[in-house]
Parts: sequence; C-alpha cells; structure tokens
Amino acid sequence: MLVSARSFEEYRAMFALADRDLEQRILDCPAGAASFVAGAGRRGIDAVAVDRQYAHHREELGLLVERETGFKRDLLVRETAGYASTWYTDVDDLIRQWTANAREFRADIAARPDRYVAGSLPELPFADDSFDLVLSSHLIFSYGNRFDRDFHRAALLELARVARREVRLFPLMVYDTGVRYEGLEPLCRELAGLGVSSRVERVAYEFQPGDDEMLVLSCADYRAPARTAPTVPEDRVRWRHREAVLPGA
Repeated sequence: MLVSARSFEEYRAMFALADRDLEQRILDCPAGAASFVAGAGRRGIDAVAVDRQYAHHREELGLLVERETGFKRDLLVRETAGYASTWYTDVDDLIRQWTANAREFRADIAARPDRYVAGSLPELPFADDSFDLVLSSHLIFSYGNRFDRDFHRAALLELARVARREVRLFPLMVYDTGVRYEGLEPLCRELAGLGVSSRVERVAYEFQPGDDEMLVLSCADYRAPARTAPTVPEDRVRWRHREAVLPGA
C-alpha cells in the first residue's frame, strides 16, 4: 500500500468541491500525508485530518512519502503505464509533486497539530455530526479486495455518523484490478435501508484510466445507534459549523 500525498487542488477535482462546499466544516479521512488540510488552512477553510499514523509517525509520514516514492520509482513507472497525464506529466513529475505536498503537510502538522487527529476506521474519535462534509480518498474502495464486506459497511456508516450532510468517497475502482468495486451496489442498497442514501457522480479527475467517479452519501437522515461505551474525547477544535447555518440549508 503506497502512501500518497495529494494536493488541495487535486482534492477539489476528486471530490467536485465547489466554493460553497469549502464554507463547511470538513474532515479528511484517512488523510495520510496529503496537503489538503494545509492548503485549506491557508485559505481560511475549517478542515481537520485524521489518520492512524498520526499516533506515532506524525511529521515522519511526510518523509516516508519522499523516501518511498523515490525507492519505488521503477515500480511506479510500470504500474502507471497508460495512466492519464492530466495531473502528472510522468512518474518523475508525480514524485516531485508528492514530495512538495508532503513537505507542506509536515510544516502544517508541526504548526497546527490540533488539526491532525490520530484515529482510524471503523471507529473515529469524534462525536456524531462533528463535521458537515467528510472526504475519504484512496482507501475504502481502492483496496476493496483487501477488506471484507463487514469492514466496508462499518467504515461507511462511521463516516456517515460524523457527517451532518455528506460523505464523498473517491475513487470507486480497485487499485490493482482496474475495475469498480464489485460490491458497491448491494452495499449502497443496504445503507439506504439504514437511512443513508447514495449516488455516483462523475468528477473532473482521472489518474487510473476510467476511474473518474465518486460516491456521495447523504447523511442528514441517518441516526447512528447509541454507543454503549463512549470513546469520544473532548473536542479540541472549535466547531464553527454548529454556530451558523449555510444559505439554502
């Protein structure tokens, strides 16, 4: 599993983020060494990152991206042959961009540590409805053949639990097979029965050929079961989204 470091601009394209979306409180899960939260902070956007690696390898995660992409250059050349060149002209450009993004991540996690929270699916350290919009990239379906159906169901419901409005997931294609996650439709039907409706939308981002769709979960009608043993710590970041209602909401 390769640790990536995608940029704020890539997130905007992957998740079709309009200006109005960026007025909301956003969670990036799992964030890895992406520079989305760093770029959001510079723009005055209220965003938080969560990843299990933040428990032990916070700033070092950015260094791992630099070392791993360089070490695996030949593998990346083979695996990305025929991939779209919209964002990266070649593997060396990919490594250059990911390195720059990882360095931005390292600087931001050192300067704003409260924006980077240790946690992992399928149980996140946040209260219900802590965020308006949750983004999840390059894990749940990318490695869909390495997780079982129970994990997929639990992970999506957990993302829905912490989101007041929407969860957006990209991509839908399994990384090493090049086909859409085969259990997507029955999984979405099951979620609908629990109050989480969904739709698939095409986005203006493609890296792996044909992989240009995201899954959108609507969470406003979902009510998560009460937890028998609360594990949610006191929030350390101000929940701005609880103090204002967006126009048209």
